[in-house]
Amino acid sequence: MDGRTTDNAPRPPGSPPSSAAAEGTVRGEGLLGLLVMAYGTPQSLDEVEPYYTHIRHGRPPTPELLQELIDRYKAIGGRSPLHEITEEQARRVAATVAERLGRPVSAFVGYLHAKPFIAEAVERLVGARPREAVALVMAPQYSAASVALYQQAAREALARHAGAPPVHFIDHFHGHPGFVAALARRVEATLAALPPDRRDGAVVVFTAHSIPQPVVDRGDPYPRHVEETAAKVAAAAGLQRWRVAYQSAGRTADPWLGPDVTDVIRELAREGARAVVACPVGFVADHLEVLYDLDIEARQVAEEAGVGFARTPSLNADPDFIEVLADLVLDRLGATRHEAAAAGARAEDGGEP
Repeated sequence: MDGRTTDNAPRPPGSPPSSAAAEGTVRGEGLLGLLVMAYGTPQSLDEVEPYYTHIRHGRPPTPELLQELIDRYKAIGGRSPLHEITEEQARRVAATVAERLGRPVSAFVGYLHAKPFIAEAVERLVGARPREAVALVMAPQYSAASVALYQQAAREALARHAGAPPVHFIDHFHGHPGFVAALARRVEATLAALPPDRRDGAVVVFTAHSIPQPVVDRGDPYPRHVEETAAKVAAAAGLQRWRVAYQSAGRTADPWLGPDVTDVIRELAREGARAVVACPVGFVADHLEVLYDLDIEARQVAEEAGVGFARTPSLNADPDFIEVLADLVLDRLGATRHEAAAAGARAEDGGEP
């Protein structure tokens, strides 16, 4: 990358602006760019096929697989809210960082499998000529099968621009105290809302997206990160009974990381659990894997097994999560909350930001 990117952990080997890239983007020497990357989702049922084909590396899905995915989107209302949520997250983080840092911040959103793609976001970012930028993947736990792919797409795009600014990559935030506390609050509130006869026998199941087992076998840190997140949230919420499960496994020849959440629900029912509370610690926004795989599919399994089911609310663009993301950006820049507040005060007084 010709020295234009920096990292906070070792890396594995080898259109129109979005609403988050705000109107009237500030250009100038003090500008901070914020590259926010997420998985992406089709914006309509007509876009499901090209989206699915992109996920499959250019191989069109069979008619049966395509119809199954279309039916899942129909079941949640025809489309996922992921794009709107991600762009709102980016806007709010940019505004929070700008306020704390006393510098202008512009956010640029790019997706791995849908427009605007990461390369398009990088092009807009470079065109804004920021002094430097921070790149954030909206995934708490690091994996070569997830976060690394977003970062690779960004690096390849940056390498095509001679004037690209330094970009500081955030690799993970699975153990950030604010992230853990936000999840713990949602677990506590969801448990408290259960009927009393279900609450005492409830088990919290922390879920994350499965990844191919061969990736895990190569020493990927992902399952360790997921377990660490779950353990920290369980401790913060004072849980006595909790499990870790995976969901949304792909359909490939290779096995995927388990156990699957539906299998865990059935097992807990056999063990006498009265209710299951799903807490998707691997996801930070409502989308198909939450709204269908948990809210519809996992709930149906629980009902068939005779146990209650509830899910903790997603973090989305809630203020407590935005504070976490802003902390991550400032930390990556080497600016603590105290230093950022002081810089903002100096800027208000007319001093050097």
